[in-house]
Amino acid sequence: MLEGFLAEGGDYRQLAAEPLPLRSGELPGVMLSDGTRLAADRFVFACGPWLGRLFPDVIGDRVRATRQEVFFFGTPPGDRRFTEEALPVWADHGTRFVYGIPGNEWRGFKVADDTRGPPFDPTSGERLPTPDALRLAREYLAYRFPALKDAPLLEARVCQYENSPDEHFIIDRHPAAGNAWLVGGGSGHGFKHGPAVGELVANLVLTGGAPDPDFQLSRFAR
Repeated sequence: MLEGFLAEGGDYRQLAAEPLPLRSGELPGVMLSDGTRLAADRFVFACGPWLGRLFPDVIGDRVRATRQEVFFFGTPPGDRRFTEEALPVWADHGTRFVYGIPGNEWRGFKVADDTRGPPFDPTSGERLPTPDALRLAREYLAYRFPALKDAPLLEARVCQYENSPDEHFIIDRHPAAGNAWLVGGGSGHGFKHGPAVGELVANLVLTGGAPDPDFQLSRFAR
């Protein structure tokens, strides 16, 4: 995706950005962490769990980050039952909502608990998985996929969800700056909808269209 963006003439910079004070109903620019001031006709802020920090008065705790742990286990050698050719992406809506992705040549069999975890600081939060979460993942494997009961752990990581109050997207203009769009609230399903959300937002920004009422900030005041 990044390669395609660059091929179209885009400019990619990995820096922190801070919105400048609004002026005459518009956002005049952003200040980058290298001291550069970036000006544009229109801005899109798709900042994940940091969106509320950049816009505390407009977003604030309407986007809350939670700690989510995921695990990847090795599948038995030669056993193709747990690979992407034989098994779909799955979800188990039981006492806890557990989901997973079949194994492939690059990664193991993914298992994750979709239950919302504790509040999490995406900037400085601890990224080491906990023994309790690993134990629960193994207990689930033993229950639902017995052949993976003793599977080796290949990878573990701590991610975060950026949850909106109703777990639907936030896609709307800044209420006091018509040239700034705020996009977030993925609530655990932002990544898989990323291409569609990107296309939708690009169309809104380029055409000046009205966002879907289900995604507007005003819904939180109803």
